[in-house]
Amino acid sequence: MSDVVTEKKTEGEAPRVNRIAAQIMNSSTVMTVLAIVISLVVGAVLIAVTDEKVQSAAGYFFARPGDTLKAIWDAVSGAYIALFNGAIYNTNRDTFLGGIKSITDTLHHATPLIAGGLGVALAFRVGLFNIGGRGQMLVAAGAAGWVGFSFHLPVWIHLPLAVIAGIAAGAIWGGLVGYLKARTGAHEVILTIMLNYVAFYLISWMLRTPGLLQAPGTVNPESAPILPSAILPPIFGERFNLHAGFLLVIIATVFTWWLLNRSSLGFKFRAVGENPNAALTAGIDVKSMYVWGMLIAGGLMGIAGVSQVLGTITSGFSAGIDAGIGFDAITVALLGRSTPWGTFAAGILFGAFKAGGYAMQAGEGIPIDIVLVVQSVIVLFIAAPPLVRSIFFLPKPGAVSKQKKSTPNVSKEVSAK
Repeated sequence: MSDVVTEKKTEGEAPRVNRIAAQIMNSSTVMTVLAIVISLVVGAVLIAVTDEKVQSAAGYFFARPGDTLKAIWDAVSGAYIALFNGAIYNTNRDTFLGGIKSITDTLHHATPLIAGGLGVALAFRVGLFNIGGRGQMLVAAGAAGWVGFSFHLPVWIHLPLAVIAGIAAGAIWGGLVGYLKARTGAHEVILTIMLNYVAFYLISWMLRTPGLLQAPGTVNPESAPILPSAILPPIFGERFNLHAGFLLVIIATVFTWWLLNRSSLGFKFRAVGENPNAALTAGIDVKSMYVWGMLIAGGLMGIAGVSQVLGTITSGFSAGIDAGIGFDAITVALLGRSTPWGTFAAGILFGAFKAGGYAMQAGEGIPIDIVLVVQSVIVLFIAAPPLVRSIFFLPKPGAVSKQKKSTPNVSKEVSAK
């Protein structure tokens, strides 16, 4: 007796290559790249609309449309070439060292953004919204600056001491938020907002008070210059702005990655961030995680303040030393998906926008606000993946892998007698 058996076939099952392609196209990296592409297109439209030559040529568009199209191309291409020259490599320079100054300026601007973004991203992973970057940066800058201009010590003691003082001050200011939340249940958003004001007016008062932070012999609210032994040294020489603060940021990124992905404390952070009730049931002390999370986040944010006062503005700082970086760090962390290396890349991207934006403004007369609009649009589309998918006609995650099941064909047994 012989049996004839047919294979089962599932109708509607997507090919494996389609499923892989769908997974790639819906990955966070691709979505981020597509969001950047859309933002550059939006920026191009704004550049063209606000350009005077384009507006003039548009007045006789139907008579000579080529003039308008050429004006649009010249405006947009000129702006983005200036952005590239200012952020990556300046093709207008005669020497290689002159050309790469652009990328060093990008890394220089990115240094405090990356450090601040790490502070926000770490707090996100613990389930906390750290918008107290301004206050943490200010107290860190105040502590590092005071050590930097008050003591005459050898450089191998003075510089590490100033850096540690700044990081410790930022950590204490951030840890205070975690402690109050753990002890009283107060919301961290309210606490960080209020402590931002406390830090700002505290530093402002200290900068106006002789014997504290105010420079001797002046009535201006600014500090004394940082002593040479406490200044972060330039990495590639005096002609470049990039200083050793960028090396601190690399170390901080590696530390944050190790903490979140390779340590038991990081596992507890992620568990509390995902579900604090489940973490509590599993025996994790959620309140202590809040304290430790904000303590480390404040220390990371303190690196941003240290890099500002010991590396960027060493001639004496004021209460505006934070330069809005504390709030920009939130954007960097969001763009980096709250991951250490994602935040690192996002910080470099925003540093490129900042360095290139100045070149666009100086070389092409493009308003710096256009760059800010591009940054805002990036965050907008990062926060709305379905909108990006609809623009590029991408399938929803899992849509390709769904199988349309049908009744299998079962062969009948045929007996040969």
